[in-house]
Amino acid sequence: MSTILKRMFKSYDYSLLVVYLLLGFFGVVMVYSAGIVWAVERLNQSSDFLYHLQLRNLIIGFIGFCVMALIPYKLYREKPITIFIVGIMFVLLGAVHLFGANYNNAQSWLEIGSFQLQPSEFAKLGIIVYLAAVYTNKQSYIDEFNRGVMPPLIVLAFVFVLVASEPDFGTAAIIFIIGMTVMVGSGMKLKSMLKLAGIGLGIVGVLAGFFYLFLQDRFFRVFSEERMGRIAAYTDPFGHITDNGWQLVGSYYAIGNGGLWGAGLGQSIQKLGYLPEPHTDFIMAIIAEELGIFGVSFVLLGLGYIVLRGIYIGIRSRDRFGRMLAIGIASMIGIQAFINLGGMSGLIPITGVPLPFISYGGSSLILLSLAMGVLLNVSMFVKYEEKYRNGEKESIPKQAEVKAVPRYNATRKTGRG
Repeated sequence: MSTILKRMFKSYDYSLLVVYLLLGFFGVVMVYSAGIVWAVERLNQSSDFLYHLQLRNLIIGFIGFCVMALIPYKLYREKPITIFIVGIMFVLLGAVHLFGANYNNAQSWLEIGSFQLQPSEFAKLGIIVYLAAVYTNKQSYIDEFNRGVMPPLIVLAFVFVLVASEPDFGTAAIIFIIGMTVMVGSGMKLKSMLKLAGIGLGIVGVLAGFFYLFLQDRFFRVFSEERMGRIAAYTDPFGHITDNGWQLVGSYYAIGNGGLWGAGLGQSIQKLGYLPEPHTDFIMAIIAEELGIFGVSFVLLGLGYIVLRGIYIGIRSRDRFGRMLAIGIASMIGIQAFINLGGMSGLIPITGVPLPFISYGGSSLILLSLAMGVLLNVSMFVKYEEKYRNGEKESIPKQAEVKAVPRYNATRKTGRG
């Protein structure tokens, strides 16, 4: 038993642990720097209020990370556990619509004492586990439309609509794209995926029509005037600088002020009330202003390493369930980072999605920590099975083979008389 445990701990990918902790602690520091003014002026708290909360979130997340890294990921494939995960996911998403707290015109949080839980964040990992388990168990008939295709699509569509109607369209879009990414790695044929995409769009349309007819308040909150204004500001931010464009313009000013070297840690100007949500959605703009290209590069390299490493682990995995889990988690982090960075840089419209591991937020950081624990466990099993399950033993250096050189035989005839 001790030998197995030693082999398991040797097989963990500790580079993922190091990068995760580096990004987490860097995020705590930047939340402190970016959130000082927000904590004092908006929350009427001490300057280090958000710092202590984010540090608490990181500690809780790290505990969850360690637990998930030790639990064999193949347990999540068991039908009772999959049903439990999906059931909890729907209960929490439903509770948000009934008892949720409203912040920034979105009813997306459940208040549990002093802690605020955002179920839509945990739905990201829940949908990855569900789709990976279902498609692994349906391999023998995965291309059959009624049995293999439709049930997972219906679940994904309901989760999408529940999150979008909070309304949280950014997170809903991430969940939908994650679902499509997991499906790509499921072994489904291209013809089935195209048919699936068409039916999926039809189902979303039907559900949207249902909400429009019977729950119009939720429908119009998704397509509100504010959200339409964001699209207009995306096309011409300086033309809408007095309303919806001032967020993006503030981000541009922060990036410009930082230049190549940055103004110095804590020296941001835009966080002094000019840039909204400097510690959450636009924290990368503050990083660019204070730490310049070096701070931005540190975050991009860290996130890029996790995403590429996750894809690499998925490709190496011989277990299809582990492959879909790794690719799904990597895509979740990559997609969320792209949407956040695309919004703050003006590449895409602003959607209010936090930057993974860096932005302030308990639900986001804890969810990402749990996902990283699962990814680390998958990588451990991949490496463990490659080294030990295949009968590979430690190689023993062999002595170099030396060809024998025939000695001169004095008694051998030389052909001379």
